[in-house]
Parts: sequence; C-alpha cells; structure tokens
Amino acid sequence: MERTTGPTATPALEVRGLGVTYGGISAVSDVSLRVAPGELVGLIGPNGAGKTTTIDAITGFVPHRGTVQVLGADVSSAPPHRRVRAGLARTWQAVELFEDLTVAEHLRVASPGSGVRDLLADLVRPGRASRPGSGDHDAAILERLGLAELADTVVTDLPHGTQKLVGVARALATDPAVLLLDEPAAGLDVDESRAFGGRLRALVDDGRSAVLVDHDVELVMATCDRVVVLDFGAVIAEGTPSGIQSDLRVQEAYLGTAVDDGGAVG
Repeated sequence: MERTTGPTATPALEVRGLGVTYGGISAVSDVSLRVAPGELVGLIGPNGAGKTTTIDAITGFVPHRGTVQVLGADVSSAPPHRRVRAGLARTWQAVELFEDLTVAEHLRVASPGSGVRDLLADLVRPGRASRPGSGDHDAAILERLGLAELADTVVTDLPHGTQKLVGVARALATDPAVLLLDEPAAGLDVDESRAFGGRLRALVDDGRSAVLVDHDVELVMATCDRVVVLDFGAVIAEGTPSGIQSDLRVQEAYLGTAVDDGGAVG
C-alpha cells in the first residue's frame, strides 16, 4: 500500500478538539492527534486516562465533540461502518471474536467486498469459486502476523494472546489507512510482544499508519515514532519516545517516578 509521505502530505488521521462526556463527567477533553502516512503513534496513560474512549470516539462508537478526518475526509458525523469504509479499523481490549469461526474465516468476513453472506454461501457450497485475490490478501496478513499455520484453527482453541493477534489480522483485512490498536499485546509474553512489535513496525514501514494503545511501555517506546500521553482525559505530553521518557509530567503521572531536585528518581 503506497502512501505519500512528508511534511506536506495529507495526514492519514487528524483529530481536533475531541471531547466525550458521560452524564456530565468529561472522559475526554480537547484531545488533538495527528498521524502522518506511514507513522506509528503510541497513546499511553494511566488506567482511566481516556485511551480507549478516545479510540471509541475516533471510530464512531461513542458520541463526541470535535472533528475526525481520515485522509482529508471529514467523518466526524459518520457511523462506525462508514468510518471503516473511509479507512479506519480498530481492535478491542476484549477479544470480540466469533467463537465458531476459524482464523481464516474471520479475515474473510472482514475483507472488502466480502462478509457474512459470502461466508455462509461458502459453508453451504464449499466448492464455489473464491473472490479473485482474496485468498492471497488474507494469507499475506496471516503470514505477517505469524498466524499462517493456524488459518484453519477455530479461534476458541487458541490461547488468549493469539486470539488478540487474530483481532489485529481481522482489522488489517479491511485494508485500513489507519489501524487503531487497543492493547493488542495483552496476554502476550515478553518474546511474543517483541515479535509483535517487529511485525507492527514492518507494517508501518510499508506505509500503513497506526495508533497503538498498550500498557507494555517497552513495546510502545521501542516501536513508535511518536508518543502521546493522556491523563484524566487530556493530553499532557507529546513527543519522541526518548523525550516522553524524560518528561517529568509523564514520570509523575504514569511512569511511576517522582521528582527530586529537578531530576527523576525511580
């Protein structure tokens, strides 16, 4: 997937003044976020900082204030399915998979031009011709995420961490301009998390844009180009991974360190 990069390129995702209120309580307040083509942006913060709510709002699952643009197109008033068509795809903290489907069938359901109707037709008439190119498209995604050997496995037979990767693969099957990942490394061990980070980095280096929410700080810092930090629903810092790690506000709010004589003390 080729995308124009550079300072003058249209952002893959641009969010301005995003706000979400529940019953008079502000969950997200005036959040702005810009993701360039081929850029991986980390979104971190303490529990309850508003990270998942921000993804919910960007993808249209909760009412929000502010604007959301995908490749220059305003989708602020669009329902979730239209935002998917515009180029957004997301994963969920909870696995949210179809219990009776295989790994490959999850991608078939999500692939452009396919869906549940096509899948049901295949189950009734397994010999019918597949859509041209769809098998190669899905197979490439599974290979990228290390899931190729599990293509015919029913997802309930997989460990939780692997199910999370299936959720990522399903999101990629829509061929999104921007992939929003909500704690995809939850349930992965250290080696699996590092391997996932390498695969995600390769996707972005090929031109995909992504937003990564995860509590695995090592994963975020090692793979992201920039990091945005939320606390109490507001952005408190933004910058490179090294800059974020040395930011005193971030150390106090999230990284678990205290300030002593102008320096950070772990």
